[in-house]
Amino acid sequence: MRESLGAIPQSRHLSWLNAWVPFLRHFLVMVGFKKLLSSIFVALAYASSASAAPWPTTSKHSTHRTRNLARGLVLETYHPESTYETFDTGIDHPLSKRADFDLKDSAIAFVGSRLSLDSSAIKYKSGFAGQASSNAFLKQVHDGVPFANAVANIAFNNNNKVVAFGSSFVKPKSIAPKAPTLSVEKAIAAAEQTLNGKYNDHPATLEYVVKADNTAVLTHVVQIENDETGAWVEAFIDAHSGELVSVTDFVTKASYRVLPITKQVLTQGFETLTDPQDTTASPQGWHSTGTTSTTTTSGNNVIAFKSSQTTGLTSQSSSGLNFVFTQNPSAAPTTQANLDAARTNAFYLVNTIHDLTYRYGFTESVFNFQQNNFGLGGAQNDRVTVSVQDSAGTDNADFATPADGQSGRMRMFLWDITNPQRDGSLENDIVVHENTHGVTNRMTGGGTGRCLQTTEAGGMGEGWSDAMADWTEKTSSAVPDYVLGQYVINDAAGIRSHPYSTSATVNPLRYSSLRTLNEVHDIGEVWANILHNVYAALVNAHGWSATARTNPNGTEGNVVFLHLFLDALTLQPCNPTFLTARDAWIQADANRYAGANNCILWNAFASRGLGTNAANRNDGTSVPAGC
Repeated sequence: MRESLGAIPQSRHLSWLNAWVPFLRHFLVMVGFKKLLSSIFVALAYASSASAAPWPTTSKHSTHRTRNLARGLVLETYHPESTYETFDTGIDHPLSKRADFDLKDSAIAFVGSRLSLDSSAIKYKSGFAGQASSNAFLKQVHDGVPFANAVANIAFNNNNKVVAFGSSFVKPKSIAPKAPTLSVEKAIAAAEQTLNGKYNDHPATLEYVVKADNTAVLTHVVQIENDETGAWVEAFIDAHSGELVSVTDFVTKASYRVLPITKQVLTQGFETLTDPQDTTASPQGWHSTGTTSTTTTSGNNVIAFKSSQTTGLTSQSSSGLNFVFTQNPSAAPTTQANLDAARTNAFYLVNTIHDLTYRYGFTESVFNFQQNNFGLGGAQNDRVTVSVQDSAGTDNADFATPADGQSGRMRMFLWDITNPQRDGSLENDIVVHENTHGVTNRMTGGGTGRCLQTTEAGGMGEGWSDAMADWTEKTSSAVPDYVLGQYVINDAAGIRSHPYSTSATVNPLRYSSLRTLNEVHDIGEVWANILHNVYAALVNAHGWSATARTNPNGTEGNVVFLHLFLDALTLQPCNPTFLTARDAWIQADANRYAGANNCILWNAFASRGLGTNAANRNDGTSVPAGC
C-alpha cells in the first residue's frame, strides 16, 4: 500500500501561500504525501487513496476502496467485511483438552467448528507465539486454491483459550474453474500493459478473489513496479478473461550526529549519540548482518542511500563507526555534508524504530524487517531500504510494504516550499510516520501486507503512523497538543487540520466525524486523535517511564499504551474498522494485563464517541457497567 503524509488542510492556509494552496493541495495529493501514513495499495501510477475518488456514501468505507491507476484507469477494489468477536478471558476450542497445544491444528479446528467448514477449506498461512497471546492467520481454500481476500485470524491466550476471532470467509454464489485458461505469461503482459509497469520477477501465484457480486474469480497474482513513479502493486488478473480484477497497493505514502528520536525537527538541535543501538533487538549492532560488517549507512535492519544502494551510501566520518556530519540549514540539502547528515539521520531513525518495536513484539516471527533473522522465525532478506532525496518526486514521502520476505521501501523527498529546500529525512515525525506503515501493514493480517486496504482501514493506517510519531516525541508525563509536519512546510500549525489534543475545543474530531470524511488521511486524523486521548488517559492513570524505549517491562502508562498498540494489531481482523480495532485494544488489555485498564480504555474511547453503543459512524458514549 502506498501512503504519504497528506495535504495541507485548506482551513489553515499560510497567508503568503494563499495563491499557492490549491496547487499545493492537488500536488501533494497526487504525489502521495497524504499517505505518509500507509503503503502502496493499488497501482502503478500514483496509486492509493490519496487520489481516491469521493464515496457517494461512507457506508462502503469498510469494504471498498477506489483507486486511480495508470493511464486514468479507475478501479474499485472489494474486501469482504470481517466479522470479529472477542472473548475476554477466553472460550474453549475443539482441541482444548489436548495435553500439548498445537497452534496450527487448534486454529484450523476452531475455524472449522465456528464456520461449519471441513478442514480442506481452511489453509494455515502463518502464526506465532507472543508474550500475551498466540496468533494464527488462515485463508479460505477451494479445491486446493486459496482465496486472496477471504481470510481469518484467531488468538489464544496463555491458558489455551480462544480470545479473539476475525473472519472474512465467504460463501460465493459461483466459483470459477481452478484450471486457468489464460497463461501466466499472458497475465503478466496484461498487467504490464494495464498498469504501465514491469513484472518484478516475484513468483506468480494462483488465487481466488471474491468480487462484490459474490462471485469468485480465479486470478494470476503478479507484482508490477514502475521505477519512475515508484508504484508497486500486486495485480490480480482473471486467469480466464485477462481482466484486472483487483490490486494490492504496497506503497502507503556506534556514534551518530542526528536528531534524537525525542526531537521533532532540526531546529531543536542535533546531538552526537554514542552506541544508540539496542543489542537485544539488534544483537550484531546496526552495521552487521551477522556475516557481513559495514562502515556505511547499511546493516541488518536498514540501508539508507541516495540513488544507488552500492555507491550512494554515507561512509563513517572517522574510524570506529563515527557518523558525525554538521548540517547547514542555510545551504542546499544536496550539498555533501547535508546529504550525509540526512542519510545518517534516516539510518538512525529506522534502526531506532526497529529496536523499539522489537522490544514490544514486532520480532522476526511477527514478520519484521531484517536481512538476517538469526534462526528466530519469519522470512528474512527484507531490511528496509531508505531512498534519501529520492528523485521521483518532491514535497512527499512514502512507504511500500510487501509481504514478509520482501524489503520494505521508504522514499524520502525534498520539499520545495522554502528556499533553500528542506529534507524530509531531517523531520523525525515524517520518518517515524512512514516507517510505522511497515509495522502496521505487517502486523495486521499475518505479514501479508494485504490487510489495510479498505478506505476505513487505510485511514486507520494513517492514524497509527501519526500516533507512533506522537509517542516517540514524549519526554515527560505531560501530554501537550501534538502537531505533525511543521518543519518541511515551515508552518507551526503543521499538515493536519487540527493538533491532536485532549481538548474537544482544540480538536473536535470524534467517531461520528467519519460520516463526512472520504479520504484516508482525514479519516486517519480521527483515529490518531482518539489514540492521543487513550495515551493521555493511561499516562494520567499510571505515570510515565523515561526508559520505555528500551524497557518494555514497566507498568507506566506510556509502556502500557505501546504494548496495547502493537498487541491489538495482531488481534484485529483483516481490514479492521474503528469498532473492531477498539475491541482489539480492549482484548489486548485482557490478554496482557488481565483487564486492569478496561475502564480507562472504555472511558477514553467513549470520550470521542467510541463507547459500547457506537455503531455505523454514530457516536456512542456508554461504557460497561462498573466504569
